[in-house]
Amino acid sequence: LTNPTVARAAEGRDDVDVTHEAARDNVRPISADRVWIDALLEEYFDADEEEGDAEMLDLVHVRAPEEIEMTLDDLVLTEDQEDEIGKIVTAIEHRDYLAQIGLREIGKLLFVGPPGTGKTTVSRALAHELGLPFVEVKLSMITSQYLGETAKNVEKTFEVAKRLSPCILFIDEFDSVAKTRRSDEHAALKRAVNTLLKSIDDISLVRDEVLLIGATNHPDQLDAAAWRRFDEIVNFPKPDRGMRSDILRVVTREMDIADFDPDAVADLTEGLTGSDLRMVLREAVLSALTEGRRTLTQEDVLDAVEDFEERDNLKNMDMIEGDHESLVAGGSDSGDGSGGDGSSAEGDDHDHADHGDHADHDHDH
Repeated sequence: LTNPTVARAAEGRDDVDVTHEAARDNVRPISADRVWIDALLEEYFDADEEEGDAEMLDLVHVRAPEEIEMTLDDLVLTEDQEDEIGKIVTAIEHRDYLAQIGLREIGKLLFVGPPGTGKTTVSRALAHELGLPFVEVKLSMITSQYLGETAKNVEKTFEVAKRLSPCILFIDEFDSVAKTRRSDEHAALKRAVNTLLKSIDDISLVRDEVLLIGATNHPDQLDAAAWRRFDEIVNFPKPDRGMRSDILRVVTREMDIADFDPDAVADLTEGLTGSDLRMVLREAVLSALTEGRRTLTQEDVLDAVEDFEERDNLKNMDMIEGDHESLVAGGSDSGDGSGGDGSSAEGDDHDHADHGDHADHDHDH
């Protein structure tokens, strides 16, 4: 038997000596593609046939490696990040040896850092580099939409990852469930935390071929028990001046910019993340295009930096109730529609780069 579905139906019969898992391994492609991923997901959820599976699948986003356009060469990484990625790639290549010597508890990483510093993008680029499916779930979505189903959905998330192995399971907003526990927490949330911690314990890169990456913007909120589940903590700080300059060089490789001085721009962008810098450059390009130009100037970039800082200051203003709505609408408190400049305070920390990936909280350095 070479068909996994037929093998599953015949499993246990005396005249059949091929298990479902063996049949699945026999037809596993050299590199997982969209067709293979969709077939496995359909098989899993059809076999399960539980109510709510469709909603569960909406909460877990699976990307095939060919659908991820960002590569590790497109990123500017810290030395620590490069070292950790190098170690995990080596571990994946030598899984059999690690199993042989008993080192099975490996391959559980926690990415820690502010929004926009590259946690999601590095994880996706790693999946692209290794040719692995990328299974992404935001824990806050599971918790906020289906609190009573959270524990079950956490279990299903890990099961999906095991079915798609070898793969990367990326758990975003890890702190939304694995927070420091309080005595007055909802019972369903307590169950979810316990299920999450147990699921992390039960999954292994060596045994299950699943690389687990958790990401959090709020490490101070994580439960101590959650910290202990990860064998490596990787810091994603905001880029320093040198990294900002390197980011600008990488992002503008295909752009035509007259007399571009990335060092000068880096001097003026302290505190900006890689995602912020991409947004600045995007705005500079759009401004030039509206003027009928495809060649940018240094002045275009500097103007975009200034505009970004003005919007950022507006976003962080402490406005009294009612002011925000009127300002976003371009109106004033008088209700006559005057006094607005058309600017809006963007509350969402989305990924603004045009790389085909869905918006998220993180982007590359």
